[in-house]
Amino acid sequence: MDWYKILFELIDLRSFSNLWYWIVLGVTWSMASHWVLGVPFDLIQRAHRHGGQTEADLEVMVRINADRLLYIGRTAGLWLAAFGAFLLTFLAVLAFGFAVEFAQALFLLLMPLTLLMLMSMHHARRIEAGDGSGEALYRRLRRHRFGTQLLGMVSIFITSLFGMWQNMQIGFPY
Repeated sequence: MDWYKILFELIDLRSFSNLWYWIVLGVTWSMASHWVLGVPFDLIQRAHRHGGQTEADLEVMVRINADRLLYIGRTAGLWLAAFGAFLLTFLAVLAFGFAVEFAQALFLLLMPLTLLMLMSMHHARRIEAGDGSGEALYRRLRRHRFGTQLLGMVSIFITSLFGMWQNMQIGFPY
């Protein structure tokens, strides 16, 4: 029994023809659009409908998550940006310079998530500057969710086009 053959049949590193990659891509964007600045969207809707204590809880949760995100950005932001730029550049060179399919898949997953993190930082700054309560908060959270969903749709569309093109270029080994 050849263990390497069994292992590589079980774990296919051809990402774009692997069902698990597409499941991860879908779940990633589903979770990203459900959790708006760390707050579940159903809580945002319930707070907007009912107000009262639920709205106060929402404002506290958003303030805590926005402050946490801004604290991380202010204390380690430069290092995170440098490491993120290095990682994305490394993946881009492997992906498109050396045509490594696994690096292409990771790049197409991580690059839009990096843009989402920048968008989250922007909205957290706006909430800290005064959009942290009432109708302004709901408007800010809806904008962030809409932007996340739009970014996710564009990302999935581009990834699926690239994945189909990649599968047609390489062909199926079966």
